[in-house]
Amino acid sequence: MVKVQCEVVTKYIMPAVRALVASILVSKYGLTQVEAARKMGTTQAAISYYLNSKRGFKAITMLEKNKEILKDIEEFTDAIYRGNLSEEELAEQLCRMCRKIRNVSDFKIC
Repeated sequence: MVKVQCEVVTKYIMPAVRALVASILVSKYGLTQVEAARKMGTTQAAISYYLNSKRGFKAITMLEKNKEILKDIEEFTDAIYRGNLSEEELAEQLCRMCRKIRNVSDFKIC
């Protein structure tokens, strides 16, 4: 059966983006897992899974190889950390990032 783009985004891309965001919040900004979870609107357990490569690991290395996408993720993380964007603006930024990721010709995970 053929996987549709939304299925790929949900299963692979979003967990990888979240894992990278969690990692940046903890390593670059020095947040605890609990603080990162609050910023991301998730649980500490989810952050632990992201940081221990139990979620999102299949696509992380592919995202990290693309400097432009990695820069977008870092800017997105900075916006989350600073809290200077509304939820709607964050959602729009995330959607733009996902469209860009889907359009990268070398981004093949399934």
